Amino acid sequence: MIRVLTFDLDDTLWAVNPVVRAANEALYQWLQQHAPHFTERYQLRDFNSLRDEVVSDRPHWRHSVSAIRLEVLRRGLSRSGYAGAELERLTEAAFEHFLTARNRVELFPHCRPMLETLARRYQLGALSNGNAEIARVGLDDLFGFSFNADQVGSAKPDPLMFHRMLQHTGATPNEVIHIGDSIEHDVRGAQAVGLHTLWVNLDQKPTPDDPPPTLTVNCLSEIAAVIDGFNGQA
Repeated sequence: MIRVLTFDLDDTLWAVNPVVRAANEALYQWLQQHAPHFTERYQLRDFNSLRDEVVSDRPHWRHSVSAIRLEVLRRGLSRSGYAGAELERLTEAAFEHFLTARNRVELFPHCRPMLETLARRYQLGALSNGNAEIARVGLDDLFGFSFNADQVGSAKPDPLMFHRMLQHTGATPNEVIHIGDSIEHDVRGAQAVGLHTLWVNLDQKPTPDDPPPTLTVNCLSEIAAVIDGFNGQA
């Protein structure tokens, strides 16, 4: 019997690329106003090269998008002439401004009604490799818990986040369906722990085998009925 549903967030409940582009633009505009020496030295596109540099220097941070973003800002601001308490103040304030914009998401069609329906019958949780926050995106009334890679110290498909969820909920693997868009991170990661999986295949890609997801949908509006049907059969 299924009693827990866990959801990936980015590209499962909303499209992430437009959100991150808008957040980077908002961050750069904030820096133009509050740290003009940064924008005299760097262009918007330089966030990517700074990120690549940080990941190369700190490969053990690869799972932590927040730690990487903070270091990108700290390095860029430091090289632009900011130091000491001012450097730390600007780094933290810039990161908070980015996070606020990064959590301004546009839910996919049918997302909230689907979640509302499921929340009446199952315990819902979020398992994300990103730094979106359930409360900031306005879904904390529906999700009972959330874990991300920053919190647990590793990113999906590593099993740690799934094990942390099982420990938190007290569920057994066959009582959980993990729902996400990524075959590698969501489907394969959850399968390795013994969870049921639901692949959100909005682009209608060919279904992988070895083994295939437990369930597949092409629209969020299908999820509640597909899960209820599977739960009835189980």
